[in-house]
Amino acid sequence: MRDGMNRRRLLKGAVGMAAAATWGALTDRSAHAASAQAPKRAEAVRHAGSAYASIDQCLQRSVENGVVAGVVALGATQRGLVYEGSAGATDIRTGAPIGPDSVFWLASMTKAITATACMQLVEQGKLQLEQPAADILPQLKAPQILAGFDASGAPILRPARKAITVRHLLTHTSGYTYSIWSEPLIRYEKATGMPDIGYSLNGAFAAPLEFEPGERWQYGISMDWVGKLVEAVTDQSLEVYFREHIFEPLGMRDTGFLIDSEQKRRVAAMHRRQADGSLTPEPFEINQRPEFFMGGGGLFSTPRNYMAFLQMLLNDGAYRGERVLRPDTVAAMFRNHIGDIQVVEMKSAQPSWSNSFDQFPGQPQKWGLSFDINVQPGPHGRSAGSVSWAGLLNTYFWLDPVKRVAGSLFTQTLPFYDARVVDLYGQFEARLYDGLRHA
Repeated sequence: MRDGMNRRRLLKGAVGMAAAATWGALTDRSAHAASAQAPKRAEAVRHAGSAYASIDQCLQRSVENGVVAGVVALGATQRGLVYEGSAGATDIRTGAPIGPDSVFWLASMTKAITATACMQLVEQGKLQLEQPAADILPQLKAPQILAGFDASGAPILRPARKAITVRHLLTHTSGYTYSIWSEPLIRYEKATGMPDIGYSLNGAFAAPLEFEPGERWQYGISMDWVGKLVEAVTDQSLEVYFREHIFEPLGMRDTGFLIDSEQKRRVAAMHRRQADGSLTPEPFEINQRPEFFMGGGGLFSTPRNYMAFLQMLLNDGAYRGERVLRPDTVAAMFRNHIGDIQVVEMKSAQPSWSNSFDQFPGQPQKWGLSFDINVQPGPHGRSAGSVSWAGLLNTYFWLDPVKRVAGSLFTQTLPFYDARVVDLYGQFEARLYDGLRHA
């Protein structure tokens, strides 16, 4: 690999949002299949008329200017899909056109789906938000907090005083963290040999807490524990439960932890931003035979499929006649569940994989189940009280429950929170709201 990266470092970089597939094999196979006939550049696909032509132009410029190798953007209201566009290629080596049916690694955009599964069980009375998670998962009965390191570098642990609740896990107030944004956890992994969550090995669940449950907000592996809860309560794997209770009702046939041979031919390759601003495709190798399915970041999907999921949430839990959640459940998921605690900047501990991340610098932010909530109006059109999140390879979405707008933008670019992609995301959002005003 480039920069001398070995397999362990590559997997380690994906600690917070790993998936269940062999990305390098997928992208290489896709590139070979497409190389003979693919065009070198795909034009933006226009679906909604002149009101949204500026989005088409924005996407195409982003490819021409080297912001992305390929990009897909979608927007919807309660009435349905209002914009769908794409530009560029799945792989700059071949020019194979990218589109809304290309397959992307969702990474942490998986979390909203895992939260949906969990809330289905809350609706059914099989889980309660204030319930100690150890009632279901005995391995959570005696969590340990990382208090520091001794003179030899060995970790110092102490018992947690509080129990971890289901709500703590759903809101990232449990004490669990990710090493991408935690120097202490990086040090702990090196000292103990504990596998990163990116390996999809159960040994990763031996991670300590970094603070008392309920004390503060810090992003981490909590949603992987929620996935374990769902499996324990339902006696089904996440792959099966998601398919039966979310994906099939919503027609999300291209979404899952494991993808088939036909889907592999549609995988969008990962591209890494270089020091000179250029993009270089890289293989992205992830365990194809995981010990567990990662509720925190393991899913693959297409932009069209994921928009169906977002439209379900936008329409109070129903989509095309299929109800996935009750309206009051969706409303609860969009509310603040961390009280006076604030969502804070995620300071990068591994800059080759992620820049520091703060969606709304200088503004208060809260956390729902399981979304970031902007308390004030966003700078590009979304209302106060909108919810949003993102995935490690610079995929993004938001849901605006006031103006009833959903939007998503898909790339496969590293490092995360790339400034040029973030600017593109903001331009797309602003142009979508402008188009809605003039449509």
